Amino acid sequence: MAQPKNYGFEEEAGMLKDGARRFFAEKLPVDQLHALVADAYVPERAPEVKWRKELWDEMVALGWTSLAVPESAGGVGLPWVAVAALLEENGRAAFPSPLLSTLQTTAVLAACKDAGESALAAIAEGSAATIAVMGASGDSTPGAVQVVDGKLQGLACFVQDAGKCDHLLVMALDNGHPALFWVACDAEGVEIRQDAIIDLTRDQARVSFNDVAAQRIDADAAAAWEAALPAMWMLISADMVGAAEWLLQTTVEYAQQRKQFDRSLGFFQAVKHDLVNVMIAIDESKSLVYSAACALDHEPERARELAHMAKASASDTAAFASGRTVQMHGGIGFTWECFVHLYFKRQKHSQLLWGDASWHRAALADLLVDRQDIDAAA
Repeated sequence: MAQPKNYGFEEEAGMLKDGARRFFAEKLPVDQLHALVADAYVPERAPEVKWRKELWDEMVALGWTSLAVPESAGGVGLPWVAVAALLEENGRAAFPSPLLSTLQTTAVLAACKDAGESALAAIAEGSAATIAVMGASGDSTPGAVQVVDGKLQGLACFVQDAGKCDHLLVMALDNGHPALFWVACDAEGVEIRQDAIIDLTRDQARVSFNDVAAQRIDADAAAAWEAALPAMWMLISADMVGAAEWLLQTTVEYAQQRKQFDRSLGFFQAVKHDLVNVMIAIDESKSLVYSAACALDHEPERARELAHMAKASASDTAAFASGRTVQMHGGIGFTWECFVHLYFKRQKHSQLLWGDASWHRAALADLLVDRQDIDAAA
């Protein structure tokens, strides 16, 4: 089935995107964001979880946690292109919340079909959730957490937004086979230790499990995980595109205001050309993100391929836009008081999360070569 020309981006998706942009701009503009998460320059500070829980409650009231939850589990069941639009605005605002992690968790649970419905219902009602699967090496292959005598044992690393979430979706090994478990963050035996990371708008933790009793999700965990990965990659790519758009817009405004040699910076061709190059890179990444989201809705057989492309492109664009923004801001771009560093750090974190550009290009190459071999054999 071919993709629709507008990626399936209907009026409902546009209204969601516009409403999200207004919400973020009114509730936590960038100056308030900076005051919240970067109130003091203390390199040796202990890791902190800085966010406004009351704003998350408002997001829940707007129904954002239920958008990707199927209707059968009490959700809205919107197409992925609409969810991508919301995440794009989330990245534009560099908003500190567990929205991305919750939607990625939703993708895995939705792939579990009926077995994930009780957990999905909790998310639809406002429970924030995140995924615990990676070990100390950052590999997402299950094994960091094991099932021993029916209980969870082990240490999951690089768990995103664990300090803001209510539940963990744990991928563990049970007798050598992957299995999914739904665990409350405050369950007995669960210990969350915050990592010190450069991204001030997120938190990351190591979560240890010591004889933790958990609700097993009776599904093919390996199949559900593989089916959900394209959506997970697409969602973080959408966030990165939104953040890159903020960087470009902010730099254009600065280039119009800042004067050098009695001319605004934007007058000079060297500046114009760089800004146009950033714009082109963002347009490329944005097109790939919405193409990947559309594939999830209309062309599932191509979703993995396009999601690899989206994450690779978005990671490259994140680095390019961040670097040019700091350069165009000159000396002030390096300062703590300049809001640019919030986005620079968020983008750096996102570039590596769930695979960097090189990893996704290599995985895409393997996928295409394997497909050619299958076609040739047929």
